[in-house]
Amino acid sequence: MRVSVDPLACEANGVCAGIAPDVFDLDENDELVILRPEVPAADADRVRHAVRSCPKAALRAED
Repeated sequence: MRVSVDPLACEANGVCAGIAPDVFDLDENDELVILRPEVPAADADRVRHAVRSCPKAALRAED
């Protein structure tokens, strides 16, 4: 699975980082950073949950 963010839609609420901190983080400018764009199968369900939980629907997960 590959995860990506639409930087224009993202408000850096950090919901995704709370759910999957090993994949998503906020930098010093409060911008979302995807630490691991290629997500291992073992983490796919948790990352899908983070994508669904984004309040601005700024995240995408593609298999």
